[in-house]
Amino acid sequence: MAVVIHYVNKIGIVKERFIGVVHVQNTTSLSLKAGIDSLLAEHSLSLSRIRSQGYDGASNMQGKFNGLKTLILNENQCAYSIHCFSHQLQLTLVALARDNNYVGDLFDEIGKLLNVVGSSCKRNDLLRQKQAEKLKEALDDDEIETGRGLNQQLAPIRAGDTRWGSHYKSLVNVSCMFDSIMDVLEIIEREGETSTIRNDATSRIAYLSSFNFAFTLQLMLNILGITHDLSQALQRKDQNIANAMKLVRVTREQLESMRNDGWDSLMDKTRAFCVKHNISLSNMDDKWVLPGRPRHNVDERTYEFHYRVEIFYTVVDVDLEELRHRFTETNTELLTCVSCLSPCDQFSALISLNWSD
Repeated sequence: MAVVIHYVNKIGIVKERFIGVVHVQNTTSLSLKAGIDSLLAEHSLSLSRIRSQGYDGASNMQGKFNGLKTLILNENQCAYSIHCFSHQLQLTLVALARDNNYVGDLFDEIGKLLNVVGSSCKRNDLLRQKQAEKLKEALDDDEIETGRGLNQQLAPIRAGDTRWGSHYKSLVNVSCMFDSIMDVLEIIEREGETSTIRNDATSRIAYLSSFNFAFTLQLMLNILGITHDLSQALQRKDQNIANAMKLVRVTREQLESMRNDGWDSLMDKTRAFCVKHNISLSNMDDKWVLPGRPRHNVDERTYEFHYRVEIFYTVVDVDLEELRHRFTETNTELLTCVSCLSPCDQFSALISLNWSD
């Protein structure tokens, strides 16, 4: 376990020092706590002098009841735990991808798609060739603009739990390369080396050609587009605490606005995507039938109810709830108060806080 400390020296300058690596028998919170105690004692440091603590998102670190954070707070209530904002946001996206069936299916299918399309150099070269042909056609038809930095070569990106922004970039690239990917899948379906590979290509084509894929893709592009802007802002080295808290609040407001007023624009984007790529549109007034279920067992609900209530509202609500859970009111208030101690503009933030109180 690596341990780093921040402290303020005698002339008021913040310092950061790596003080050591502790060997632990296991990664339970009790073992980690014992390791920290021994390291602090070795350097004649007291646990009572700690004023903040920060860890990654592992449950044995951040756990509410038995995590390392909680064990230290039990001995020193002043040792507030502050989590990296960008990491918290990434954990929000990961939770959304894992906990919601429809979003989870989308990323699972894209992962399988990358296994089929990008499993060999030959297929990667074929995908680049198809993408270059599509780009040339678009340029000849004046469908896209030319210029420095535009129309860069894209490649499928696999979403990763620890890579900030990878979920959004993965969906953006799949959306931009959709026609090229479908062309490669059709070639693999015809000319694949084995029946397993050909069947995998057939399954991916069936999913990518469905309205369900088009809708979920556009929904997640909208949501992740909002949170991606926040992620980029939080990773700026010159970002201060007060601005970061405002950005989190603005992101919540944007998601709430999308939930209340974004249904029609989402459907317009989905229809446009379907028309562009020859995907069959669903009639929103028809009865929704779960695949594999006999029609006489159909519940009284329409396609619009299914997509609007069971997917759209549910996914946005999960994202909002995760944001509230990751960026708690306690940490928000604490960081807002700390930001008021900044001497910028003659402590204008502190004066403003006093007036508001």
